[in-house]
Amino acid sequence: MEQLIKTIVKPLVDYPEAIHVEQDEQTNRVAYKLSVHPEDMGKIIGKQGRVASAIRTIVTSAAGSYRGKRVYLDIVD
Repeated sequence: MEQLIKTIVKPLVDYPEAIHVEQDEQTNRVAYKLSVHPEDMGKIIGKQGRVASAIRTIVTSAAGSYRGKRVYLDIVD
């Protein structure tokens, strides 16, 4: 899943080397925390959050029921 997130995000940013994805797995959910270079934050969020919403939709759909857990994507500073 981390590779999918990086594949989606890499063409959108100017600093692809600054992309970091961390996985936080708990009993009933898996949260992926995406961080990018501060100058790329606006590109990832997009106008009115449309890009971030699209990324979350793809990740959630691709994950399906990953081990019976809900999957979330958090974009962090």
